[in-house]
Amino acid sequence: MIEAIPRYALYGEGTAQNTGGFAHIETIAERSALHDWEIGIHRHDHFVQVLLVEEGHAAVTLDTVTTGLEGPARVIVPAAAVHGFRFRQGTRGFVLTLSTDFSTRATGPTDPLITALARGGSAPLGPEAANRAFWLAREMLGLQQQWQQHDPLFLAFAESLIRTVARDVPAVDDATRADRRLDRFRQLVELHYRQHRDLDFYAGALGLTRRTLSRLTSARLGCSPMDLIHRRLALEAHRLLRYTTATAAQVATELGFEDPSYFSRFYQRVTGRRPSEDKAG
Repeated sequence: MIEAIPRYALYGEGTAQNTGGFAHIETIAERSALHDWEIGIHRHDHFVQVLLVEEGHAAVTLDTVTTGLEGPARVIVPAAAVHGFRFRQGTRGFVLTLSTDFSTRATGPTDPLITALARGGSAPLGPEAANRAFWLAREMLGLQQQWQQHDPLFLAFAESLIRTVARDVPAVDDATRADRRLDRFRQLVELHYRQHRDLDFYAGALGLTRRTLSRLTSARLGCSPMDLIHRRLALEAHRLLRYTTATAAQVATELGFEDPSYFSRFYQRVTGRRPSEDKAG
């Protein structure tokens, strides 16, 4: 059994539960100072996070990439993304955690709020965005002292904060946003990628033919349906190799590969690297 990447709602506080309507904000120092200013690698399956660095430095690991950020800056961590933070002592800022149902505040499928929460990433903040974002964060911290679940003012401030810091998120083209079948396909891949389902399964679940599904992903994503499935498998393999003590053979078994040699060839074909090159330590 592979030692799992830790899953939390709030770092260090037990197993995360899928709690709708969850919202929480705290200062960077409140939690990280207890852990020598380092938040270890973990993930939130049902929660998104927004890290705001007001002053200081943060080394941010988001899945397979580590980036250094000087404040003022922001990081949006999508649900299920593997991440960790290492802060310079005394770094000031905030961490906002929201359950994924927060995206229902979007006005529709074309709302940039959905793109920001799903895509994530890091970016510096300009003076105007920084001033507004940190004012909102401080107001939310004050409101939390008198917290009542689903406080409409707290949630409205959270929405305003995310819209403020995510204004630089590139727009998705209209055709991709309009076709909800792609969203459903991605959801199915997330649920079943470990089971190595064939293309007939996904096409049938979507009410499409194999050919139509292939045309859809080729036109909108520039790849085949199986390419997308294989990339998701390879991403999970990379996470397990890098952030756990599992061997390549154990990762192969965990992800449903019967032959470790075939897994190694698969991984090298998709990523361009051998599993040993991405092994932790």
